[in-house]
Amino acid sequence: MLEIYAGDTALKTIKEQGFSPRLFNTFLGASGGPKWFTLYGLDKYIFGEFFQGREQPLNLIGSSVGAFRTACFAQKDPISALNRFVKEYCGTVYSERVTPAEVTQKARILLGVLFGDNGIDEIINNPVYKAHFIVTKNHGFVGSENRLIQGIGLLKSMLLNSIDRSLLKHQYQRYIFQTQDSQLTLRDPANIPTKTITLSTANIKEALLASGAIPLVMQGIKDIAGCPKGMYRDGGLIDYHFDIDINNKGLVLYPHFNAILKAGWFDKKLTRKVRAQHYDNTVLLCPSQRFIEALPYGKIPDRSDFSALEPEKRAQYWQRVCHESEKLAQEFSAFYQQQDIGRIKNINQLLDPY
Repeated sequence: MLEIYAGDTALKTIKEQGFSPRLFNTFLGASGGPKWFTLYGLDKYIFGEFFQGREQPLNLIGSSVGAFRTACFAQKDPISALNRFVKEYCGTVYSERVTPAEVTQKARILLGVLFGDNGIDEIINNPVYKAHFIVTKNHGFVGSENRLIQGIGLLKSMLLNSIDRSLLKHQYQRYIFQTQDSQLTLRDPANIPTKTITLSTANIKEALLASGAIPLVMQGIKDIAGCPKGMYRDGGLIDYHFDIDINNKGLVLYPHFNAILKAGWFDKKLTRKVRAQHYDNTVLLCPSQRFIEALPYGKIPDRSDFSALEPEKRAQYWQRVCHESEKLAQEFSAFYQQQDIGRIKNINQLLDPY
C-alpha cells in the first residue's frame, strides 16, 4: 500500500549505508489541504519514532498545509500538536455561503489550537527541527482583495506560467520564514526572487497563516512584521510540490499524497513535471493506487469535501482516512526494520529528465 521512490544519489547512498534516519537532513511538506490526511499516520511514525532522539539538525520545509505540519513537527511534543491539528481541522464547519473572511477567522482559530500554550517559543527555539514556512508576496492584480481583480490576476498567472514558469517572477516573490540559525540553501532555476525572514514571536502567526492563504478562498495577509509592506498569500502558488535545488548535504525525506509532483499551483492542469535533477537525493513516500481506491469514496480527501458532504459525514470520512493512514506507517516501519531496500523504485520514472 506504500510506494517508495528514490533518486539516483539517494538510492546509491541507501544501498551503501542502509536506510537510516541519520542520512536525512531535510524534510518536505507540500501543499494540498485535506489531502494531507493520507499522510497522518506516516507523520506520527516519522516524528514519533523514526526521528526520535535525533540530535543533528533537520530542515523542515513546508508550504500551505505542509507549513502547518512543519509547525507541529517543530514543537516539543509533535504528536500532540498533530493530534490537535487533525481534530480541529476535521471539526471545522463553514456557513452555507462561506466568505473569505469566515475562512480566515476559522484558520486563526485552528492556528491557536495548533500552537497550544508554548508552541510558538518551541518552534522558534528548537535546536534540532528547523522550521521553514514558504509564503508568496503578491504584486499587481493578484495582490488585490477584490475578487474580480484578483481573479483577473490569477488568469494572468496561469497564462504566464503556461508559457514559462520563470515569468511568475513578475507577480510573485518567494519568502521563506525560517529559524534564526537556519543553514538551508536553495537554488531556483526559475529565478523567482527569494527572500529569507527570521521567524519571531511578532511574525510567526501571520507567516503561517499567509502560507495557507489560498487565493479567492481566504483573505491575504497584509504587512507581516519585519517584511516589506504588501499582500502575502499561499506558498503553494509557486511551491506547490517543489521544483527547487536543495544544496545541503544529506538526503531529503518527502512523504506525499500521490506520485504526481507539480512545481506550482498553476501547474496542476499542465503536463509539465518537476525536474528529476532536483529529486536526485530525495526519498519519496506515497500511498499506492490500491490504498487510495480502498478509501471511502475511492479517493483521498480534498477541499471539495466541504461543499460535497454534510459536516458530520465529512468529519467521519476524514477521520476514517486518518485511521487508514496508520497502515502506511506500519508498512514504512516494516520496510525500515527489515531494510527491504529492493522495493525502492527509481524516482526518475515519475519526473521530467531535464
